[in-house]
Amino acid sequence: MDIITRNFFQLLQSGVQTEHQPVEPMSAFKWRRLGQMAHVQHVEDLAVKGMARLDATERETIPQDFLTDAAPTEVLEMKPTLSNRLLNSRLKRIREKELHAIDTNRGALDLLDIIVATVSSMLNHGTMLRGLLQLGSYLRTKGDKVDFVKLDRWLSKLHMRRMAQLQGSMLIAVFQFSQDEVPFVSRVEPNAYKLVMRSVAHTANDTAEEWHFRQNRSGFVTNNSTLLRRNLRRSLRYLAYAPIETVSNYFNNFARSLQEIEE
Repeated sequence: MDIITRNFFQLLQSGVQTEHQPVEPMSAFKWRRLGQMAHVQHVEDLAVKGMARLDATERETIPQDFLTDAAPTEVLEMKPTLSNRLLNSRLKRIREKELHAIDTNRGALDLLDIIVATVSSMLNHGTMLRGLLQLGSYLRTKGDKVDFVKLDRWLSKLHMRRMAQLQGSMLIAVFQFSQDEVPFVSRVEPNAYKLVMRSVAHTANDTAEEWHFRQNRSGFVTNNSTLLRRNLRRSLRYLAYAPIETVSNYFNNFARSLQEIEE
């Protein structure tokens, strides 16, 4: 892990926790590169919070403008959805049934929504840090209120158990969570660390182009082959963890890109 990435994760941990995590001195260029990473991963606000906990010596080499456009903390205004229609219908029924149950467990529903939202971010954008930090924060602050038996049953119905286990493994591999803190992880996924590091290293390039197909002036359709290959590779990386949702997500995005030609 290079110095930029090390400082990036130290800032994020400081931003989520109340403890100060030390950072190493870097050039202004490297701090601005860190700011770009925070922007792509949508964690600027957490990086700013982490900066606020640094001491004066640590701030000396940090450019004042490297995170001036920090976005506010994201709040889920809508319930996250799944790309597969059948699984999304199951997700809706799970929510409705649980909200009307005698022993409703909001903690398990909240955790399910965080996991599903993070799956969407991983498959559509290749990013997962905000979702992981949300997941970790919820586990540490409200985990005692979660019915993990219900959560496990829902994840099984949605074919998301292994994807949830991957997310939990990422918390363990990158953010020093113990396996006991993540009850839905029965086995730490060996590729968890590698997938997070790849996301941090490559998402800036992945988001450089936002179109799949375009229609040129002659009326012919051209496609962004680089982006298509990149999205396919991303889908293949997560295929083993959530095969039904991954395949559905890829083809939904493909179809949506074709529809945009008419707009």
